[in-house]
Amino acid sequence: MLPRLPRLTARDAEKLLFDAGFNQIRSKGSHRIYQKNSTRVVVPFHSGKILHPKIVKQVVEAIDKTN
Repeated sequence: MLPRLPRLTARDAEKLLFDAGFNQIRSKGSHRIYQKNSTRVVVPFHSGKILHPKIVKQVVEAIDKTN
């Protein structure tokens, strides 16, 4: 059985990415794009909203992949 993913807001995800060494390379509309080496992650920013589990999974996998 898979462990449950945390419920994150965009701000929480951004903090995790910055702590893992990602940099924000650009933004377009409400989406912010972060990159570390060749790994890129797009996070939709909507204030106070919980991110969709697929987005959370992408963020967690990107952090695991680059560490």
